[in-house]
Amino acid sequence: MKRVFSVSLGEDTISKIEEILESGSFRNKSHVVEEAIIQLFTRGGKDE
Repeated sequence: MKRVFSVSLGEDTISKIEEILESGSFRNKSHVVEEAIIQLFTRGGKDE
């Protein structure tokens, strides 16, 4: 089940998300953000 979760993002971040969407690899902005968070969890939340 999906739930709504509101966040505020900087203009640069939103622009990058929109660029990623143009590639056609993701369904929508929520899909982009969800996949990014999953990758963060997979890495253990640590910077590389």
